[in-house]
Amino acid sequence: MSLSRGGSESGTVYVYDTRTGARLSDFVPRVNGGTAGGSVAWDEDGSGFYHTRYPTPGERPREDLPFWQQLYFHRLGTPASADRYVLGKELPKIAEIVVTASEDGQRVLADVRNGDGGEHAFYVKHPGQEFQQISRFGDRVVAAAFGPRALYLLSRQRAPNGQILQLEFGRARLAEARVVVPASVTPIQGIVPAKSRLYALDILGGPSQVRVFDLAGSRSGAVPLPSLSSVSNLVHLDGDRVGLEIESYTRPPYWARFDAGTGRLVPTALAMRSPADFSDVQVLRELAVSKDGTRVPINILMKRGTKRDGKAPLLLTGYGGYGISMSPSFSPTRRLWLDQGGIIAIANLRGGGEFGDAWHLAGNLTHKQNVFDDFAAATQHLIDHRYTSSAHLAMQGGSNGGLLMGAMITQHPDLARVVISNVGIYDMLRVELTPNGLFNTTEFGSVKNPEQFRALYAYSPYHHVVNGTKYPAILFTTGANDPRVDPMHSRKMTARLQGANASGLPILLRTSGKVGHGVGSPRSERNAQSADVYSFMLKQLGMKFREPVQMPAP
Repeated sequence: MSLSRGGSESGTVYVYDTRTGARLSDFVPRVNGGTAGGSVAWDEDGSGFYHTRYPTPGERPREDLPFWQQLYFHRLGTPASADRYVLGKELPKIAEIVVTASEDGQRVLADVRNGDGGEHAFYVKHPGQEFQQISRFGDRVVAAAFGPRALYLLSRQRAPNGQILQLEFGRARLAEARVVVPASVTPIQGIVPAKSRLYALDILGGPSQVRVFDLAGSRSGAVPLPSLSSVSNLVHLDGDRVGLEIESYTRPPYWARFDAGTGRLVPTALAMRSPADFSDVQVLRELAVSKDGTRVPINILMKRGTKRDGKAPLLLTGYGGYGISMSPSFSPTRRLWLDQGGIIAIANLRGGGEFGDAWHLAGNLTHKQNVFDDFAAATQHLIDHRYTSSAHLAMQGGSNGGLLMGAMITQHPDLARVVISNVGIYDMLRVELTPNGLFNTTEFGSVKNPEQFRALYAYSPYHHVVNGTKYPAILFTTGANDPRVDPMHSRKMTARLQGANASGLPILLRTSGKVGHGVGSPRSERNAQSADVYSFMLKQLGMKFREPVQMPAP
C-alpha cells in the first residue's frame, strides 16, 4: 500500500499481512510520485516485490529528483537500502514505469512510457532470466498482457485503430509476433487473454464494446453490454470467465461476470449504491460540426420534459488530451444540477481516444487548436438547437480540461456566462519548466522546437488575455500541494484576468492548502469545493436553488 500526505502523491509503500491486517516492518520510500506515478508487482513466491523508485537525495541534483524513475526489487525482511536495481538506467528522464506480474507470478511485464504523450516500450522477464526488451517507443505497441502460452500485444504500427499480436513464450523479438486480430474500423483500447479466449475492449466514440475471440484470433461473439455504457475495468477471473466494471450516465458502477461458454453477462453484488435516482433522466447523443468539418459527439443529460426554449441552464464539460476518452460515467452530484432544471452536456473532443489513435493525434502537439475548435462548435450546437443560450451557459474543465477552459475564455469570451476551471494549465510557454510539465512535452510540445513553440504561443491562454475585454464570471481552483500542475498557473491567470476584465463579473481563485491535483483528496475537501462551485454557478446564472428530489434509501 502506498501512502502520501496532503495530495502530494509522494508515496511510501508499506506491506501488510492480509490475514491479520498487521503492518510489517518493511517500507520502501519514493515509490510513487505526482510526475511518473508508481507501481509494484510481487514475484512468483511472494518473497518480495518489484517496485518503481525515484532517485534519493544525493544520487542526483535536487531538481532532478522527480525524474529518472527506475525499477528495483525489494526482498521482504530487508531494508529498502538493500533493494536490488533491475531496470531503468538506460531510460529517458521522463520515463514512467508500470510493472505487472502474470497470474502464476512467474513472468513480469514492465510498461515504460515516454512521458505522457502515448509512446510505450515493453520489457518482459521470463523465469530464470533478466528483463528483455520486446518493443521500443517507435514500434507503436501500446498495451500487452500475458496469456496461457504467449504474450499478447496491442499494436498501432500502421494500424491507428489497433491490431492484436501474439508473441509466443520463448520468442523475444517483436518481428517474431504474428497478427491474430487484424485492424478494423473499430478502435481497440485493451486486451485480456483467458484460458481459450481473447477479449478485446473497444471504444465506439465514447461507449464501450467487448468482442470475444479464440486465442488464434477467430471471432466468437461479443459481451452483451447495456447501450451507452462503458467498461472501466476488464479482468480475467478463471477459465474463460472475465469480470467487467460497467457504468453509464444513469447507473452507478457495478461488477458483472461474463462466461464465454454460456454467453451470459451476470451482475454481481459488488456494486456502488447511490441515493440519487436517474430513472427520469434521458440521455441524448448528437453531433456538432467543428471548424474543419469534423463531427464531434455531444452527450446530453436532461430530465424528461425539460423545455428546449434556450432558457435552461446548461453545464458543458470536455477534456480532449492524452488519448483519454470521456466515456459514459456516473456522478450522483449531477442530480443537484438536473433538479434545478439544468442540462448537462459532455463533449467527446479530439485529443481524446474516443475514435482511436488518429483522434488523439488530431488534437495533440501542433494540432491542439482542434480541441478548442471542437469545444466551441459543441457549445454553438447546443445554443443553435435551443438547449440553452450564452446567458444561461456554464463551462467546466480540469487539468488539461482547465487549459481548454483558458482557451475558451480567451478565444471566445462571449460564448458562456460562467467558467469553472480546476487545476488548469495556462502559461504554455513556461509549463515545461516545472517537473510534470516536462513529462507533458510529448503531448503538448516544447518551446525548444520552433514549430511547436509557434503552436504553443498561438493558443497559450495567459498570453492572450486582452485588456478591456468583457470576460465571463470565472472561478479558478487549485491545490497548494499540486505535483502535476504548478499552482502558479492559476494564480497568474486569475491576476491577469482581474486586471484586464471590463465586464464587472467576478473572477475568483479558490486555493486549498490541504490538497494537490485532486488525487487522494479527502472527502471533506472534495465536498467543500463542490459546494463552492455549485454555489458560484447558481449565483452567477441567477438560479433559485430548489431542494433536490428526495430519493428512497438504496
